[in-house]
Amino acid sequence: MGSNFKEFEKSWKGKEKSVGDHIKDLFVREKPLRYRLAMAQYKLNSMTRRLEVYLDRLKARDKELFEKVVDALISKDQTRAVMYANEVAELRKVAKSLFLVQVALEQIGLRIESIREIGEVAAYLGPVVGVVKDVREAIKNTLPEIGIELGEIQDILQETVMEAGEMIGVGGVSMYATPDARKILEEAKIVAEQRMKESFPALPSIPTAVSEQAKTTTESG
Repeated sequence: MGSNFKEFEKSWKGKEKSVGDHIKDLFVREKPLRYRLAMAQYKLNSMTRRLEVYLDRLKARDKELFEKVVDALISKDQTRAVMYANEVAELRKVAKSLFLVQVALEQIGLRIESIREIGEVAAYLGPVVGVVKDVREAIKNTLPEIGIELGEIQDILQETVMEAGEMIGVGGVSMYATPDARKILEEAKIVAEQRMKESFPALPSIPTAVSEQAKTTTESG
């Protein structure tokens, strides 16, 4: 068992390399576990920033549509008001989904950072892989390119977990979301709801059945 831990330590930190080893690395790049986690974290941070850009665009478009709803109501044009209100409702469904994914990615990044510090890959990273998979499923239709990149991160983390398990002689490491890991998504949902309230003002009341349906879609979608 001691030799397994020594192998794990070498894989975690990266081996001491001679000049010959460095030359060999020009042809075969050996990435220690810590490097893989750093790469996954970098990709997550990059995606989080891009989601912020998408959300800023949605906020700008929402402001335009919101003003059109108000103008239509002032003009007593309920048909136009309802049309714009429905557009707002659809836009906010997308925004809510993006907020949820953004917060989840932030929290996953924090978990990975903690794992990098303590080095307990096999014990704590497996469930995070399950959460990444869930987030990927949630975003793949809205933003396919983000879904593809999350798939790449999932592969990196999955390989890291499997290798860490092999190094310390632990087989069958779970890569599904445990109750603790699911808290990431539950917490993300709460924070996303708060960010929605802060970023998007409530729609004015439009006294028609269609507009009430639009408001319900915005609130529950």
